[in-house]
Amino acid sequence: MSDNGVDRYVTFTSGTTICFRVYGAETEPAMLLIAGLGEDLTFWTDSFVQSIVARGFRVITMDNRDVGQSTFAVAPAPALWRQVMGRPRKDAYSLADMAGDCVGLLDHLGITQAHLVGRSMGGMIAQTIAARRPQRVLSLSSIYSTTGARDVGQPALSTMRLLAAPAGKNRTAAVRNHLRITKHIAGTAYPIDDAAEAAIAARGWDRAAGDPASGVARQIQAIQFSGNRTAELRRIIAPTLVVNGDRDLMVHPSGGVATAEAIPRAQHITIPGMGHHIPQALVDPIARYISHHADRVSQGGDHVEIS
Repeated sequence: MSDNGVDRYVTFTSGTTICFRVYGAETEPAMLLIAGLGEDLTFWTDSFVQSIVARGFRVITMDNRDVGQSTFAVAPAPALWRQVMGRPRKDAYSLADMAGDCVGLLDHLGITQAHLVGRSMGGMIAQTIAARRPQRVLSLSSIYSTTGARDVGQPALSTMRLLAAPAGKNRTAAVRNHLRITKHIAGTAYPIDDAAEAAIAARGWDRAAGDPASGVARQIQAIQFSGNRTAELRRIIAPTLVVNGDRDLMVHPSGGVATAEAIPRAQHITIPGMGHHIPQALVDPIARYISHHADRVSQGGDHVEIS
């Protein structure tokens, strides 16, 4: 089957369907990109994906459960008070369940080992795979993510107020909310491209197979249900690269520090002025960090060399 970046689907025995896209040649090493909270696979922009492909990788992107074209859970979304208090419902799924979706996708594609790249919640999912299924992971890159410990990586109060605002009930409102939040969390050195971000948000709304607001609430619940994963991260043996900015109002930079400290021999890169966003200006630098890290591992080394 041609790897041409179109939506493809796999349904597991659990009944969960995952939508995914594949780019690049089957002969190249596989790299799975796992998106963050409420982000569908298109949030990995074409320029980012192609920058990785051009560096010699077969790239797989996917819609996590409860976003995009993948299955939306039937369980009710947790009430706002549960999210604020960190009290998930008993029927919540976990980051481990989402990690299982990723491994199931790799199985479907016949990929025994892959380089994992996750951002924000996607970083938490990638960390979980690396901790629990080490034989499947060639390398791990964790971008602006955290450990689940309550004393690190917490969003700013200003961000929490924005997240608590009513969700958009239509495409226009969803785009407006995305622009408001993204401007707030994008960092000081990299203003967002309003037109490009509006297009991303509109496409995400159009692709959603369920209620986006409920999906985000259940994903937040999965993070809370999974708790403090620091002890688990200490078991990771995959060579690990941790990347974050120093102006992140969604996941405080302390989350990146804690992640790098928890994972044995992890290397940590902090990008000045970067927030919780990958702007076009940082596509090539971040793609280069990740690719060099994966290449160095493939050549028998441990980490990226920072010039």
